[in-house]
Amino acid sequence: MSDSPTGGRLPDFLIVGHHKSGTTALYEMLRRHPQIFMPELKEPQYFATDMPARLAGETRPGLPTTLEQYVALFAPAGPDQIVGEASPQYLRSETAAGEIAAVAPGAKIIAIFREPASFVRSLHLQLAQSGTETELDLRRAVENERVERAGRTRLRYSDHVRYAEQLQRYEDAFPREQILALIYDDYRADNEATVRKVLAFLGVDEAVPVQAIQSNPTVGTRASGLNRAVKAVTAGEGRAGKALNRTIKSVLPQSARRRALRTTHDRLLYGEPPPVDEQLMAELRERYAGEVDALGRHIDRDLLDLWGYAPAAR
Repeated sequence: MSDSPTGGRLPDFLIVGHHKSGTTALYEMLRRHPQIFMPELKEPQYFATDMPARLAGETRPGLPTTLEQYVALFAPAGPDQIVGEASPQYLRSETAAGEIAAVAPGAKIIAIFREPASFVRSLHLQLAQSGTETELDLRRAVENERVERAGRTRLRYSDHVRYAEQLQRYEDAFPREQILALIYDDYRADNEATVRKVLAFLGVDEAVPVQAIQSNPTVGTRASGLNRAVKAVTAGEGRAGKALNRTIKSVLPQSARRRALRTTHDRLLYGEPPPVDEQLMAELRERYAGEVDALGRHIDRDLLDLWGYAPAAR
C-alpha cells in the first residue's frame, strides 16, 4: 500500500493493456473480489500523458487531470483492500511506465498480449464503432496508417503491436517480479485459471469464487456517415436530434427513454462483423512475425507456433 505525496492512496496494481484483449473483463472480475477495490471509472488514463487525446485536451469528461483527482478515485477503498485501475492506453504510451514508477514504484503491472492480426482486426472494428476510424475497410485502414492528412498523422495500427518494446519499458521501470505478462489465448481457454493466477500475483485470496465475464463483443459498423448521423440524433444534437428527444421525453420516463435510444442506435449502426479476410490476415501475420518472435523470446515462450506465425517467420 502506498500513499501519494499529496495524501490519498496510489494504486497497488495496474492493468496496462491492451484494448480488445480481455482487459475490461479482467477489470470486472477483479473488482468483484472483496479484497480488491477498483474505481467505477475504468480507464482513468492519468499516466498516459503522451497520448494524442491527452495532448490535445480531448479527454472525456470526468477523467482526472491532477494527482489529487487521481488519488480521489481510490478514496472509497476499505483499509483491508488493495486498489488498482485498468487503462489499456498505458501499454502503448511511451511515458506511462516511467510516470507510474515515479509515484508508485511498488505497484504491480499486468499486461495482456493478443495475437497481432486478430488484435488489429478487432481494434479496427472497435474504432469504427466509436467513430474514431472512418475507413471501414480494414485493408485500406491498415494501408493508410502511414499517411498524414491535414497535418495530423493517422492512427497507426502497427504502433499497437510493438509488444516487446512495450513490455521492455515496464521492465526498465519495475523489477520483473512486479510484472505479469498474460497471453490472451490462455485467458480465453481457461478464464478462471488465469484470473486465479492474477489473484495469486496480487497476493489476495485465490479461493474466492470467480465468475467468468465477457465484455465488449466485436461488432461491425454499417457506414461511417450513418454512424455519425445516428449518434448525433440519439445524442440530441442538431435540429432533428433535439426534435426527436423532445418527442421521446413527452411519452417515456427517463430509464425507458435511454433504453429506447440505445436500442435504436445499436440496431441502426451495428451488425455482425464482416467475414474474416484470410488473405489479409496472412499478410498481417507476415508483417508482424518479427514482433511476435521478439515478444516470444522476451517471455521465453514459442508464440510463433502458438499464434500460427511459424511459416511467416521463415
